[in-house]
Amino acid sequence: MPPRWIRRLVLTPILLVVITALLVTMPVWLLIAGVLGPLGSGRLRALRVSWMLAVYLFLEVVALVVLFALWVGSGFGWRLRGPRFQRAHYVLTGTFLRILYHQARWALGVKVSVVGTDPDVAAPGQPELVFCRHAGPGDSFLLVHSLINWFDREPRIVLKQTLQWDPVIDVMLNRLPNHFVTYGADSEERIGELSTGLDENDVLVLFPEGGNFTPSRRERAIKRLRDLGLTSMAERAERMRHVLAPRPGGTLAALDAAPEAGVIWVAHTGLDKLLTVGDLWSQLPLDLTITMRWWSVEPSEIPRGREERVEWLYEWWAKIDDWIDHHNP
Repeated sequence: MPPRWIRRLVLTPILLVVITALLVTMPVWLLIAGVLGPLGSGRLRALRVSWMLAVYLFLEVVALVVLFALWVGSGFGWRLRGPRFQRAHYVLTGTFLRILYHQARWALGVKVSVVGTDPDVAAPGQPELVFCRHAGPGDSFLLVHSLINWFDREPRIVLKQTLQWDPVIDVMLNRLPNHFVTYGADSEERIGELSTGLDENDVLVLFPEGGNFTPSRRERAIKRLRDLGLTSMAERAERMRHVLAPRPGGTLAALDAAPEAGVIWVAHTGLDKLLTVGDLWSQLPLDLTITMRWWSVEPSEIPRGREERVEWLYEWWAKIDDWIDHHNP
């Protein structure tokens, strides 16, 4: 990634001009997509995608304007880390994701069903570490939307550094306590720092697999374990068909740094078959239901030893894999 000052002073203004130009011409593209829609499959795919793109770009422009106003209002960045402005950024993030969520339901035919879950599973009251499987487009957006808008939580997220190419994600999430993983760097220490000092409405969000599930990544993860001589773990990973072998490093760092925190495990299914852009296009409108399941574990129930925690992680990942197997549409 380019340095932050280049992204702020060069890339973000350029992208803002490009986005504005696209928005100005978007009514024309929406009209063309609407007129040509009945001539194709009749499923109005181009119109649906164009509408979601228009909504996203519009939200980008509005969010960047609000972020600039918050920067000025904070004394040109002086008080951005204060609780008042941190809360304002969480409210902005929640509003951004809530609008996207409702538009995706309407334009793409996406529904969410939460099954077998205590409705207060993530309610504020104690810090939590949220460990979620990673599969399909947009599942991280859905998880963060759920935490902010359903449970009024303030998430600290571990994300891929390439997401910073999006100007709103770059500016907004770098102002909040998040960590963008840099390949080749030691992230466990940063994850530990991010997990320290969580209060009653804070959660750390981590995807232990380290990437979106695909069959090829599953095979590479199993091979990696074998190459490291971890034959037993490789065999267990082979028995899990819907998830990648979890990487314990970040999970252990979070558990060590936040002994007072509970753990919430999150599984979901419904997006699993959408592995490529072609898959997504061919299925539009999606008319699918994303089924989610949340499990809560109290701090007193979390194993204490390192080996016991690795074993515990694999046991939960096998449980998540089994749940997916029974709920996969």
